[in-house]
Amino acid sequence: MIESLLLTAARILTFEQQRRLTNASSFFFERDGRLFLVSSRHVMLNEPSKHLPDRIEIELHIDPENMVKSITFSIPLYRDGKRLWRQGIDSAGGIDVAVIEIERSALPETVVYRAFTPEHLYKPLEQIEVGTRLLVVGFPLGFHDTLHHMPVARRAAVASSFGLRFQGKGYFLTDARTHRGTSGAPVVMRIPGDDSPVDKLPWRLLGVHSARLDVGTRDSDQDEALGLNCAWYADILMTLTSD
Repeated sequence: MIESLLLTAARILTFEQQRRLTNASSFFFERDGRLFLVSSRHVMLNEPSKHLPDRIEIELHIDPENMVKSITFSIPLYRDGKRLWRQGIDSAGGIDVAVIEIERSALPETVVYRAFTPEHLYKPLEQIEVGTRLLVVGFPLGFHDTLHHMPVARRAAVASSFGLRFQGKGYFLTDARTHRGTSGAPVVMRIPGDDSPVDKLPWRLLGVHSARLDVGTRDSDQDEALGLNCAWYADILMTLTSD
Protein backbone atom coordinates (compact mmCIF):
# COMPACT_ATOMS: atom_id res chain seq x y z
CA MET A 1 0.00 0.00 0.00
CA ILE A 2 1.37 3.41 -0.98
CA GLU A 3 1.01 6.01 1.76
CA SER A 4 -1.34 8.72 0.55
CA LEU A 5 0.90 11.49 1.89
CA LEU A 6 3.64 10.59 -0.59
CA LEU A 7 1.18 10.93 -3.48
CA THR A 8 0.36 14.54 -2.60
CA ALA A 9 3.80 15.85 -3.60
CA ALA A 10 5.27 16.36 -7.06
CA ARG A 11 8.76 17.35 -8.14
CA ILE A 12 8.93 20.55 -10.15
CA LEU A 13 11.43 21.35 -12.87
CA THR A 14 11.47 24.94 -14.11
CA PHE A 15 12.31 25.90 -17.69
CA GLU A 16 12.95 28.96 -19.78
CA GLN A 17 11.79 27.65 -23.12
CA GLN A 18 13.90 24.47 -23.47
CA ARG A 19 16.59 25.47 -20.97
CA ARG A 20 16.26 23.71 -17.64
CA LEU A 21 16.69 26.03 -14.67
CA THR A 22 15.95 24.62 -11.21
CA ASN A 23 14.11 21.91 -9.31
CA ALA A 24 11.71 22.40 -6.42
CA SER A 25 8.81 20.79 -4.56
CA SER A 26 5.05 21.15 -4.84
CA PHE A 27 1.80 19.50 -3.79
CA PHE A 28 -1.79 19.15 -4.93
CA PHE A 29 -4.72 21.05 -3.42
CA GLU A 30 -8.33 20.48 -4.42
CA ARG A 31 -11.26 22.79 -3.84
CA ASP A 32 -14.79 22.80 -5.24
CA GLY A 33 -13.84 20.30 -7.92
CA ARG A 34 -10.85 22.33 -9.10
CA LEU A 35 -7.29 21.08 -8.85
CA PHE A 36 -4.31 23.31 -8.05
CA LEU A 37 -0.58 22.83 -7.83
CA VAL A 38 0.99 24.66 -4.88
CA SER A 39 4.61 25.72 -4.53
CA SER A 40 6.71 28.70 -3.45
CA ARG A 41 6.26 31.94 -5.29
CA HIS A 42 10.02 32.23 -5.87
CA VAL A 43 9.87 28.97 -7.83
CA MET A 44 7.62 30.67 -10.38
CA LEU A 45 9.47 33.99 -10.38
CA ASN A 46 12.42 35.37 -8.45
CA GLU A 47 13.42 38.81 -9.62
CA PRO A 48 16.57 39.27 -7.47
CA SER A 49 18.20 36.13 -8.87
CA LYS A 50 16.76 36.73 -12.36
CA HIS A 51 14.96 33.40 -12.22
CA LEU A 52 12.39 33.82 -15.01
CA PRO A 53 10.91 30.48 -16.05
CA ASP A 54 8.05 30.36 -18.55
CA ARG A 55 6.88 26.82 -17.81
CA ILE A 56 7.24 24.01 -15.29
CA GLU A 57 7.19 20.24 -15.54
CA ILE A 58 5.99 17.73 -12.96
CA GLU A 59 6.04 13.94 -12.86
CA LEU A 60 2.71 12.13 -12.67
CA HIS A 61 2.01 8.50 -11.85
CA ILE A 62 -0.22 6.89 -14.43
CA ASP A 63 -0.73 3.30 -13.22
CA PRO A 64 -2.10 2.53 -9.75
CA GLU A 65 -0.81 -1.03 -10.07
CA ASN A 66 2.71 -0.02 -11.08
CA MET A 67 4.19 3.13 -9.57
CA VAL A 68 7.22 2.86 -11.83
CA LYS A 69 5.15 4.16 -14.72
CA SER A 70 5.02 7.93 -15.00
CA ILE A 71 4.86 10.76 -17.49
CA THR A 72 6.17 14.30 -17.60
CA PHE A 73 3.40 16.90 -17.51
CA SER A 74 4.18 20.42 -18.74
CA ILE A 75 2.36 23.48 -17.35
CA PRO A 76 2.78 26.94 -18.94
CA LEU A 77 3.22 29.82 -16.51
CA TYR A 78 2.05 32.53 -18.91
CA ARG A 79 -0.53 32.94 -21.64
CA ASP A 80 -0.65 35.98 -23.92
CA GLY A 81 1.87 37.68 -21.68
CA LYS A 82 -0.23 37.25 -18.54
CA ARG A 83 0.80 34.99 -15.66
CA LEU A 84 -1.42 32.00 -14.98
CA TRP A 85 -0.29 31.46 -11.42
CA ARG A 86 -1.64 33.31 -8.40
CA GLN A 87 0.35 34.84 -5.58
CA GLY A 88 -0.63 36.47 -2.31
CA ILE A 89 0.15 39.67 -0.47
CA ASP A 90 -0.79 41.00 2.95
CA SER A 91 -0.05 43.98 5.17
CA ALA A 92 3.54 42.79 5.68
CA GLY A 93 4.24 42.38 1.97
CA GLY A 94 4.50 39.46 -0.40
CA ILE A 95 3.73 35.89 0.61
CA ASP A 96 6.06 33.25 -0.76
CA VAL A 97 3.29 30.91 -1.91
CA ALA A 98 1.92 30.46 -5.43
CA VAL A 99 -0.77 28.26 -6.95
CA ILE A 100 -1.57 27.39 -10.52
CA GLU A 101 -4.70 25.59 -11.66
CA ILE A 102 -4.32 22.29 -13.48
CA GLU A 103 -6.79 21.57 -16.23
CA ARG A 104 -8.27 18.21 -15.32
CA SER A 105 -9.21 17.48 -18.92
CA ALA A 106 -5.51 17.54 -19.82
CA LEU A 107 -4.61 14.87 -17.26
CA PRO A 108 -4.33 11.19 -18.23
CA GLU A 109 -7.41 9.20 -17.31
CA THR A 110 -5.32 6.85 -15.17
CA VAL A 111 -3.41 9.55 -13.27
CA VAL A 112 -2.66 8.68 -9.64
CA TYR A 113 -2.33 11.41 -7.02
CA ARG A 114 -3.80 12.61 -3.73
CA ALA A 115 -4.76 16.18 -2.96
CA PHE A 116 -5.20 18.14 0.23
CA THR A 117 -8.54 19.93 0.62
CA PRO A 118 -9.86 22.73 2.86
CA GLU A 119 -10.76 20.00 5.35
CA HIS A 120 -7.06 19.31 5.86
CA LEU A 121 -6.27 22.87 6.93
CA TYR A 122 -5.62 23.89 10.51
CA LYS A 123 -8.74 24.20 12.64
CA PRO A 124 -8.88 27.31 14.90
CA LEU A 125 -9.63 25.33 18.07
CA GLU A 126 -6.78 22.89 17.62
CA GLN A 127 -3.83 23.24 19.97
CA ILE A 128 -0.49 23.09 18.18
CA GLU A 129 2.34 23.52 20.63
CA VAL A 130 5.98 24.43 20.21
CA GLY A 131 7.87 21.20 19.59
CA THR A 132 4.96 19.49 17.83
CA ARG A 133 6.33 16.89 15.43
CA LEU A 134 5.93 17.62 11.74
CA LEU A 135 6.98 16.24 8.37
CA VAL A 136 8.25 18.16 5.35
CA VAL A 137 7.58 16.11 2.21
CA GLY A 138 9.58 17.10 -0.84
CA PHE A 139 12.60 16.77 -3.07
CA PRO A 140 15.74 18.14 -1.33
CA LEU A 141 18.42 18.86 -3.93
CA GLY A 142 16.12 17.02 -6.32
CA PHE A 143 16.72 13.78 -4.41
CA HIS A 144 13.90 11.23 -4.53
CA ASP A 145 13.07 7.64 -5.40
CA THR A 146 13.86 7.90 -9.11
CA LEU A 147 12.42 4.45 -9.81
CA HIS A 148 9.01 5.00 -8.25
CA HIS A 149 9.04 8.83 -8.53
CA MET A 150 8.34 9.34 -4.84
CA PRO A 151 9.39 12.21 -2.54
CA VAL A 152 11.17 11.83 0.78
CA ALA A 153 10.02 13.09 4.19
CA ARG A 154 12.16 14.99 6.66
CA ARG A 155 11.29 15.24 10.33
CA ALA A 156 10.63 18.73 11.69
CA ALA A 157 9.17 20.45 14.72
CA VAL A 158 7.24 23.66 15.34
CA ALA A 159 9.88 26.17 16.46
CA SER A 160 7.83 29.33 17.08
CA SER A 161 4.44 30.09 18.57
CA PHE A 162 1.99 28.59 16.09
CA GLY A 163 -0.74 31.05 15.18
CA LEU A 164 1.47 34.10 15.72
CA ARG A 165 3.01 35.71 12.67
CA PHE A 166 6.74 35.45 13.30
CA GLN A 167 8.18 38.98 13.29
CA GLY A 168 4.92 40.14 11.74
CA LYS A 169 5.26 37.94 8.66
CA GLY A 170 2.71 35.35 7.56
CA TYR A 171 4.82 32.36 8.53
CA PHE A 172 5.90 30.27 11.50
CA LEU A 173 9.26 28.61 12.08
CA THR A 174 10.18 24.96 11.83
CA ASP A 175 13.27 23.23 13.16
CA ALA A 176 14.42 20.84 10.44
CA ARG A 177 17.31 19.95 8.22
CA THR A 178 16.34 21.21 4.76
CA HIS A 179 18.06 21.88 1.45
CA ARG A 180 17.53 23.67 -1.82
CA GLY A 181 14.80 21.95 -3.78
CA THR A 182 12.51 21.69 -0.74
CA SER A 183 10.86 25.03 -1.50
CA GLY A 184 7.12 24.51 -1.97
CA ALA A 185 6.91 21.31 0.08
CA PRO A 186 3.89 20.71 2.33
CA VAL A 187 4.49 20.94 6.08
CA VAL A 188 2.13 18.51 7.78
CA MET A 189 1.16 17.09 11.15
CA ARG A 190 -0.56 13.79 11.80
CA ILE A 191 -4.12 14.55 12.91
CA PRO A 192 -4.31 13.73 16.65
CA GLY A 193 -6.57 10.79 17.44
CA ASP A 194 -7.16 9.96 13.78
CA ASP A 195 -6.52 6.25 13.31
CA SER A 196 -7.53 6.23 9.65
CA PRO A 197 -5.51 3.99 7.33
CA VAL A 198 -2.53 5.68 5.72
CA ASP A 199 -4.34 5.73 2.35
CA LYS A 200 -7.01 8.10 3.79
CA LEU A 201 -4.63 11.09 4.14
CA PRO A 202 -4.99 11.60 7.93
CA TRP A 203 -2.70 14.64 7.93
CA ARG A 204 -3.19 18.28 8.83
CA LEU A 205 -1.71 20.73 6.31
CA LEU A 206 -0.10 23.48 8.38
CA GLY A 207 2.21 25.30 6.00
CA VAL A 208 4.22 25.63 2.82
CA HIS A 209 7.97 25.39 3.27
CA SER A 210 9.73 28.42 1.83
CA ALA A 211 13.38 28.75 2.79
CA ARG A 212 15.96 28.32 5.49
CA LEU A 213 16.22 31.21 7.93
CA ASP A 214 19.63 32.63 8.74
CA VAL A 215 20.96 35.69 10.55
CA GLY A 216 23.34 38.23 9.12
CA THR A 217 25.45 38.25 12.27
CA ARG A 218 26.37 34.56 12.01
CA ASP A 219 30.08 33.89 11.55
CA SER A 220 30.21 31.15 8.93
CA ASP A 221 33.59 29.99 10.29
CA GLN A 222 32.53 29.73 13.92
CA ASP A 223 28.75 29.33 13.97
CA GLU A 224 26.64 26.56 12.53
CA ALA A 225 23.51 27.45 10.57
CA LEU A 226 20.46 27.85 12.78
CA GLY A 227 18.59 24.96 11.22
CA LEU A 228 15.39 27.02 11.24
CA ASN A 229 13.01 27.44 8.32
CA CYS A 230 10.08 29.59 7.24
CA ALA A 231 6.74 27.87 6.64
CA TRP A 232 3.95 30.10 5.37
CA TYR A 233 0.58 29.41 6.95
CA ALA A 234 -1.44 27.16 4.66
CA ASP A 235 -4.69 29.08 5.12
CA ILE A 236 -3.47 31.46 2.39
CA LEU A 237 -4.60 28.71 0.01
CA MET A 238 -8.23 29.61 0.72
CA THR A 239 -7.57 33.06 -0.69
CA LEU A 240 -5.45 31.94 -3.62
CA THR A 241 -7.95 29.30 -4.77
CA SER A 242 -11.09 31.39 -4.41
CA ASP A 243 -13.09 32.62 -7.40
